[in-house]
Amino acid sequence: MERTVIRIAGQSGSGLVATGEIFIKALKTLGFHIYSDREYPSLIKGGHATFQIDFSPDEIRSNSTEVDVIMCVDRVGLHSYLETVKDGGIVIHGDERHEHVPGLLDKAKAKKVQLVYMPERKTVYENGGNLLMTNMIMLGLTWRVMGFPLEVLTDQIRHKFAAKPKLLEIDLKLVEVGYAAEGVEPLPQLDIDLPEPHGEDYMLINGNEAIALGAIHAGVRVYYAYPMSPSSSILTVMANATAKTGMVVKQAEDEITAAQMANGSMHMGTRALVGTSGGGFALMTETVSLSGMIEVPLVIIIVQRPGPATGLPTWTTQGDLYLAMHAGHGEFPRIVIGCSDPESCFELIQQAMNMADKYQTFVAVLSEKVIAEARVTVAPFPQNTVPIERGLVLDEAELKALKSTDRYGITESGISKRWIPGRSEAAFCANSDEHLEDGSLTEDAGPSKAMFDKRLRKMDAIKRDLPKPQLFGPAEGADISFIGWGSTKNVMRDVIAHCEAADVKINYLHYDYLWPLDEGSAVRFFETNPNVNLLEGNATAQFGLLVEEKTGKKFNEKFLKYDGRPFFFDEVLHFIDRKIGLPLNFK
Repeated sequence: MERTVIRIAGQSGSGLVATGEIFIKALKTLGFHIYSDREYPSLIKGGHATFQIDFSPDEIRSNSTEVDVIMCVDRVGLHSYLETVKDGGIVIHGDERHEHVPGLLDKAKAKKVQLVYMPERKTVYENGGNLLMTNMIMLGLTWRVMGFPLEVLTDQIRHKFAAKPKLLEIDLKLVEVGYAAEGVEPLPQLDIDLPEPHGEDYMLINGNEAIALGAIHAGVRVYYAYPMSPSSSILTVMANATAKTGMVVKQAEDEITAAQMANGSMHMGTRALVGTSGGGFALMTETVSLSGMIEVPLVIIIVQRPGPATGLPTWTTQGDLYLAMHAGHGEFPRIVIGCSDPESCFELIQQAMNMADKYQTFVAVLSEKVIAEARVTVAPFPQNTVPIERGLVLDEAELKALKSTDRYGITESGISKRWIPGRSEAAFCANSDEHLEDGSLTEDAGPSKAMFDKRLRKMDAIKRDLPKPQLFGPAEGADISFIGWGSTKNVMRDVIAHCEAADVKINYLHYDYLWPLDEGSAVRFFETNPNVNLLEGNATAQFGLLVEEKTGKKFNEKFLKYDGRPFFFDEVLHFIDRKIGLPLNFK
C-alpha cells in the first residue's frame, strides 16, 4: 500500500483546522483516499497541535507515527515535531530565526531532512495580509512541493471563504505567492502519482457526523445533550439539521437533566437520544438504573476520552467499557456496542435504537475521540437498510384488548407489551420501586424475585439475536492473530492489507457487540489460530480480561496503549515484526 503522510503543525488557534480541511478536500478532489486526525491540547490558543493527513491511491484507515512532510504554520510547529520526520523527509517552515535554534540544523542534517524555508511574516505583510494568514503561504508552498496543480487548491479556498470576499482575495494571493516559491532554494519535489479515477463519489466524514446521520435515519425525534468533548459536535450537527428534520435538539443544563429528559421522552413513545463522554455518563447512571427498573428504552452515546476525572479531555481511549457494562446500581439487562469507523457509526446507532425499543432496555454506544474526529473518505452510506422497529403495540384492536397487567407481564422471553401512555384505556404505573405486573409497588419476596427473573431473561434473547463478530483476513492458519474492538479495527485493516503483499498471513476478530459477549466465536478463533494477541486502547485490558474470563483462553500477548493516542499503523507493524519477523521492506 502506497502511503504519503503530511503533518500540519503549530499552536492551537493558528488556523490548523481550516488549513487541514482545505488540504484534505483538495486531495479528495484529486482522487486520493484519506485518513486525517487532529492532536491538540485542551487550550483555545497555545501549546502545540497537529493536523495529520495520511493519503493513498488505495483505501486507508489509520495514521502513521513518522511523516514524509511537516508543514509548520508557526515557530511552535518547527521546534516541536522535527524528530517525527522520516529520514530524508521534508520540513516546510517560515521561521526567520530558525538558524539560531539550538541543535535544529544538526538534527536536520543527521536525519538528512530537507529544510524548505520561506520568510512567512515578511512575505505575508508585503502582500497585504496579517500574521494569522501565514498558514496560506505555507499551504501554497507545501502544495507546490507535493507537485499538485494549483487550481485544485484554490477551488477549495474559494469554497471555504466564499462568504468573506475580502478575506478570500488576500488568501488566494498569499497561496499563489507560496506556490510560486520565488527565492526558495532548494525546492524539493515529491514524486506522487495521481490515482486512477475510481468512479466513486466518496464522502469525507467523521464518526460524530456519521452518528448524527444514522440517528436521523433511525427516526430519532429528540436529541438531548450537555456539551462535553469529544461528543459535542454531535449536538452541533443535530442542531444544524433541525430545519430539515423537524427534530427537537435540546442543550440541557447538565447531564443528569439530559438523561432524565430522554427517559421521559422514550416513556411517552418519542425516539430520543443522548450524547456525552465518560464524565458526563457518570452523572447519568441513576437514570440508567431507572430505565432498567421501568423497562423504558434508553440509548446513550459515550464518546470516550481518557480519565479519571477531567483526564486528557482532547485525547482518545478505550477506557470506559467496564463503565458502560456496570454503571448503575442493581442488576438489569443492558447492551453495549462499540463503533469503529464512520460506516459502523451510521449503522450501529440505528441498530442500537431498534434494540433498545425491542428489548425495552438500556443500550450504551461507545465511540472514541479518534473515531469521533478523524475524517475519512468513505463510500456513500447505504440507505434504508435498517428498518425502524419500535416494539410498540400500535394495532387498534390490540390496544383495546390490553390490560394493566400486560405492561410488566411475566413472559418467557422477559419482554412485556409496551404501549404509548394514553393510547389505551389500560393504565399502569412506571414505578421506580419493585413492582407487580401493573407497576404497582410490592416488597413481597415471591413477586419481587419473579419480576427480577423476568427482566434478566431478556439477556438470553439479546445474546441469541446479536450479530456475530467480524473476521478480517484468513479464517485460520494465520501467522499471527488479533482480537479487538472499536478503533483498533481501522489500523488492523491497513496492516492486513499491507502485509498480504509480503505473504504474511494476519487475521483479526473484531467485536462491534461487546456485551453480552459472544464467547463462542472467540473460542473458535483461539482453537483455529495458535498465536492470538489482544489489541486494546486501555491500561487494564478490559475487553481482553472479559474474553479470557468467558472463554477460559489466554492471549499470547496483550498489546495495550493508554497514552491518549490511538494505535498507529507502523507501531502495529513493529509489534508484528517483534513477534514473528517481517521482510525488511515491510517493517
